[in-house]
Amino acid sequence: MGKKMFNNDNNNHQDSEMVIQISKSSPSLKPNDEQDPLILPSSNSKLSHHQHSPPRQPRLASLDVFRGLTVALMILVDDAGGILPAINHSPWNGLTLADFVMPFFLFIVGVSLGLTYKNLSFSTVATRKAVLRALKLFVVGLFLQGGFFHGINDLVYGVDIAKIRWMGILQVCFPSGLISDSLISHLHNESEFIARLTVIAIAYLVAALCEIWLKANDRVSSVLSLWKKYRFQWATSMVLTEIYLSLLYGLYVPDWQYENPVETSSSAHRIFSVKCGVRGDTGPACNVVGMVDRKIFGVQHLYKKPIYSRTKQCSINSPDYGALPLDAPSWCQAPFDPEGLLSSVMAVVTCLIGLHYGHIIVHFKDHRDRMRNFVILSSSLAVLGLALDLFGMHINKPLYTFSYVCVTAGAAGILFAAIYFMVDVSGYRRITSVLEWMGLHALLIYILIACNLLPVILQGFYWKRPENNILRLIGIGKK
Repeated sequence: MGKKMFNNDNNNHQDSEMVIQISKSSPSLKPNDEQDPLILPSSNSKLSHHQHSPPRQPRLASLDVFRGLTVALMILVDDAGGILPAINHSPWNGLTLADFVMPFFLFIVGVSLGLTYKNLSFSTVATRKAVLRALKLFVVGLFLQGGFFHGINDLVYGVDIAKIRWMGILQVCFPSGLISDSLISHLHNESEFIARLTVIAIAYLVAALCEIWLKANDRVSSVLSLWKKYRFQWATSMVLTEIYLSLLYGLYVPDWQYENPVETSSSAHRIFSVKCGVRGDTGPACNVVGMVDRKIFGVQHLYKKPIYSRTKQCSINSPDYGALPLDAPSWCQAPFDPEGLLSSVMAVVTCLIGLHYGHIIVHFKDHRDRMRNFVILSSSLAVLGLALDLFGMHINKPLYTFSYVCVTAGAAGILFAAIYFMVDVSGYRRITSVLEWMGLHALLIYILIACNLLPVILQGFYWKRPENNILRLIGIGKK
C-alpha cells in the first residue's frame, strides 16, 4: 500500500451528517450556520450570498455506508428473526446479531454530531435547533403510532392514550391482518423494532447539548490533547454510567403485581404477584430497570410482549416464542420495556462514544492517525466489555448493561474503521453504492419498510370490497 493511500485528507468529511436523513436536498444555510442533520445539504444553491462561498467538501462516504448497512441489518433481523431465532434478540443475557442494530444507530448518530458541530457560531441557536430536531424524531414516531390504518381482516384506529407506550412509540406500525399471522406475531414481539426513534431522540439531544456546551478551546495536537479538549464530555459519560450502575445494583426492588386479561373474557383480568425483595438482581423479574419504568410510567404503559417470554422458563420453544411451561414463573407475562428510562441512560453513553470517533475525524487529517485511534479505542472497549461479562456483569441488551455498551460500541468502531479503510481510504465505493444510497435515505426506508407503511399503502386500494386488494391477490393476509 503506497503513500498515496494515506495522504492527508482535508476534504473528506462534511459538517452535516446524521443517522437519519429525510431527503437529498434542503435549503442552503448561512455560511456559519449549523446544518440540520435530519436534512441533507443541497449541492447547488441559488442564494446570492452563496455564489462566492467555497464549494462544499465531499461527504465522508463511510458514514453513509455504515448507516445503510445498519438499516439493512435492521430489516434482516426484523423480518428473518422470527424464522431464524439464532439471529433474533437474545431472550435475556447474551448477544446476537439483532442486538447490534440499536447501538450501531446510536454510534453513528454520535459520529455525525462530531462533524455537525465542529464549527459553532452561536451556541444558543444551535441548542434551539438541536431541541427541535429531537422533537422531530419524537413527533415522527408519534405520528406513526396514531391515526387510522385499514387492515385486511379488520380495522385498527388510533391509540388508547391510557395504554400508550411512551418509551416505544412505534408499536402499532403493524395493523392486525395486514400481513401473515406468523409474521405479525414476530413483529409484535420485536422490542428493538418498537422504540428506536424515542431512544435515538433522547440520545441525540443529550449528545448534541454536550457537543455544543461541554468542550474546551484547547488546540488538539495529539491524542492526549484530544481527550483533554473533550474531558467534560467523558466526565458526563462516566457520571451517567455511575448513576446507572448505582441504581441498578443499589436500589431495593420490592414485591410487585400486574394484571393480565383473561383469554376467555374481554373484561376480566387476572392478578399476578411477583416476589422480589432484593437488591442488585439482574434477572427478568426483579431488576431495577423494570421497577423504574413501572413506578414512573405505570405498568399499563409498558411493552406487553416482553423479550424474556422467550426464555426457557417462559417458552417451551425457547429461544423462540411458545406456550408457557407448566411450571412457568409468575413474571413470564409481565410487561417490560426493552428501551426503558434507565436503559436509555446507557444508550446516551453509546452515542457519546460515537461522538469521540467524530472528534478523531475532525482533528486528525491523516488516514494512519485516524485508523490507529479507531482500532485502539474499539479494541479496548470490546476487551473491557468481554472482561466485565466474564466477571459477572453480563452482556444484556434489555437492561443495556455497561458490558453491553462496551462490546457493541467496540464492534461498531471496528466495523466503521473497516468501512472507512475500504471506502474512503482505498476508494472502493462502487461495491458499496447500494448501502450508501440506503444510508442517504435511512428514515424513508425505515418508515416504508420497517413500519410496513408500503404494504399499508398497497392494500389501501381494492376492487369493490376491502378484501380484494393487491396484498390479498399475492397471498398476504389470507386467513
